[in-house]
Amino acid sequence: MRRSGLVEILPGVGVSVIVTLMSQAIAFTEKAVFGYELMDALVFAILLGTIYHSVVGLAPSLRAGVDFSSKLLLEMAIVLLGASISVRTVVDAGTMMVAVVFATVMLSLVISYSICRLLGLTDHLATLVACGNSICGNSAIVAAAPVIGADFDDVASSIAFTAALGILVVLLLPWLFSAFGMTQWQYGVFAGMTVYAVPQVLAATAPIGAASVQVGTLVKLMRVLMLGPVVLLLRLKNGGQRTGGAWLSATRLIPWFIIGFFAMMCLRSLGLIPPGAVDTAKSASTLLTTVSMAALGLSVNMRTVFASGGRVLLAGILSLAALSLLGVVGLLILQAR
Repeated sequence: MRRSGLVEILPGVGVSVIVTLMSQAIAFTEKAVFGYELMDALVFAILLGTIYHSVVGLAPSLRAGVDFSSKLLLEMAIVLLGASISVRTVVDAGTMMVAVVFATVMLSLVISYSICRLLGLTDHLATLVACGNSICGNSAIVAAAPVIGADFDDVASSIAFTAALGILVVLLLPWLFSAFGMTQWQYGVFAGMTVYAVPQVLAATAPIGAASVQVGTLVKLMRVLMLGPVVLLLRLKNGGQRTGGAWLSATRLIPWFIIGFFAMMCLRSLGLIPPGAVDTAKSASTLLTTVSMAALGLSVNMRTVFASGGRVLLAGILSLAALSLLGVVGLLILQAR
């Protein structure tokens, strides 16, 4: 990057980092007080960024750095996320588990998107809500957004309500364990199928037991693994049309960060990434994602975000209900094998 370009982005990146540090401090305090995180730093980052923009406004000098942080840093985070997933981890769970998770995610995407469109949401917003609900919450939303060309308001709106519903699920889900007499394995599978973010899976399963944590995390990682194929399908859908009588090249159809995601996963599977480096990559991915969330919040105005809030919230609730029903069906299939 040229020196002039670096100077141009530094102010916006700096503000994004400051918001990130504040969000992490709040999340740390929350965990110290309650013993776990109801809302992770990602959610606090976008909320703080949005509040800042809504109250103070975003100076023109910050725009370049904010745009850089919300796009490139996020793509780098997705690449690093691939280091936390091994092909062996998926294979060891069995083909039936993989098939059930795959079917659940794909059916949830179709049902959630259909619900959103029936409620009058735009194509972009419906796609983001469906991805967030079906795959991995905030990460899926922000990964899909640049591929489909969604604007900041759609991204922030879908994240806001996905985050709110994710918190509600974490609070209510442990009640199901005692209310329905579930085993730790059953509860772990259901939690992994329905909870949005990995930290929230840990928060929802930790009170139940170690077995639930392990099963829930494994199922959740399988859903995260669907992020790459789904983003690729979205790229094909939105960019795979003919241009000038010829098909677009593969390098334009496949985002570089998706290639990087799979490359890191393969390196992890081959044992070429040391365990210490895996932990570092996971931490770096979380940090970069939080910075990008802060930048995303800095790009939106709260009044605009909540302009279509009622419909988005209803779409999210109905999509979550559909995902929960699919989770129950998937659990019954796995038990019957």
